[in-house]
Amino acid sequence: MALLAGCSATIVTGTAAPSPPSASTAAGTGSGGLPPDPQPGATGDCPYLGSEFVAESNGQHVSKVRVSADQPHPACFFYRPDGKVQLTVRVYVGDAKTATALVNQAAPVDSSNPASDPSGWKGGYLSTDGGAVYAVAKGSTAVIATTNQKQSVKARTVVKKTISALKL
Repeated sequence: MALLAGCSATIVTGTAAPSPPSASTAAGTGSGGLPPDPQPGATGDCPYLGSEFVAESNGQHVSKVRVSADQPHPACFFYRPDGKVQLTVRVYVGDAKTATALVNQAAPVDSSNPASDPSGWKGGYLSTDGGAVYAVAKGSTAVIATTNQKQSVKARTVVKKTISALKL
């Protein structure tokens, strides 16, 4: 799966390092003129998710959290004790076309399962040997979570919690 980075998601591999399979390019401008993928920055608290919630939801201890410099909606990177990323969540708020494109990049329509949870949000989810991604958009907002776990329900749980925490 891809690790979520920047405004687009990247697939989380077994090591959970940001790598863009169906997501945007590794760094810099994403494909199709999309915003660049977020990059881990300062160590700090995620404004949408607590470490305990992520540990319970993803089934792994969280040793560190880093946030991107994107404001007012930074991407959050949650690390395992071995120093590898286990889960990321990315929030994009801007225009509707870009929000939809970011979701389609993370969970391409042609290769993912349709997602519509929470109600009113649309996107996709998929699982691979390296993890899972759950990506949805509603209007001008996109929320994308990637996990190194194969069960997409873990990424969905994180997306739903993130959406409930957003102050839009």
